[in-house]
Amino acid sequence: MLNDPLANVMSLMLNSELIGKSECLISPVSKVIKELLKVMKENNYVGEFKETEDSRGNYIRLTLIGNINKCGVIKPRYSVKNTEFENFEARYLPAKGIGILFVSTSRGIMTHYDAKSKKTGGRLLAYCY
Repeated sequence: MLNDPLANVMSLMLNSELIGKSECLISPVSKVIKELLKVMKENNYVGEFKETEDSRGNYIRLTLIGNINKCGVIKPRYSVKNTEFENFEARYLPAKGIGILFVSTSRGIMTHYDAKSKKTGGRLLAYCY
């Protein structure tokens, strides 16, 4: 039984990138995972993805483009104000301006750069660089 599907997706993507695969299959699928993949695609970390259904349930076929060096989830899911992002940037990202933090806000899942510009806080979900 899977306890944290988001953590499983992030480790699956990282492991597939490290061994040189060009695509991976993600199952189970949730709205959070789809929104996170959409934000990753907008920031050029992953390629196209397509949700399909078979007899065992839904899965996503994700195309990897080789831009992920490291990614993972942030636990516990810290609640962050828009003025506190710098502390978590220093903690999870290698340098200023490199990588993104994924934030779940009342306006949906977005990067910490978007959350800063919209002056909104939220809960930290994951990081990628």
